[in-house]
Amino acid sequence: MYNTSYYSTYSYPSGYSNADVVAASSAILGVLMVYLVIILAIAIVQIIAMWKLFTKAGEKGWKSIIPIYNVVILFKISGLSPWLILAYLAAIIPFIGWLVPVALNAVLAYKLAKAFNKDGGWAVGLYFLAPIFYMILAFGSSEYVGVSNETTSTESVAPVTPVNESTDEANKE
Repeated sequence: MYNTSYYSTYSYPSGYSNADVVAASSAILGVLMVYLVIILAIAIVQIIAMWKLFTKAGEKGWKSIIPIYNVVILFKISGLSPWLILAYLAAIIPFIGWLVPVALNAVLAYKLAKAFNKDGGWAVGLYFLAPIFYMILAFGSSEYVGVSNETTSTESVAPVTPVNESTDEANKE
């Protein structure tokens, strides 16, 4: 019925040879391996810096290795409530929820900079270049000064009354 020799002898060109596929796969794999090595190096630097940072703040260094617990301890060092870590769950809310972790990380960076007696520029550095600034804080000469309670005093100050010159002269006599 069918001419089987016609269908069996025809080969369909795939457009790619095996060498092309292997070369492309190897290139992609090579790029991914370089990326993995860079990410691992940054993670190791971050762990070392946080270990030393925790030690400077009076916490045990091993607490920096445990994934969520290290953020809880970092919040404590910064003077923030550890319960704020639950605010990261707001990230599942579209758009508005994405702003919460961004703002929380900014507050954390600012409070951490203040806990080590640094200014707002350090907070910006801690926010955008965390591994580098953690290393500088950890191995630099900065000391942990703790969290200061910067509450304003509600005590009223007695008003200053102007001195009347005429009563001053009357008292002299």
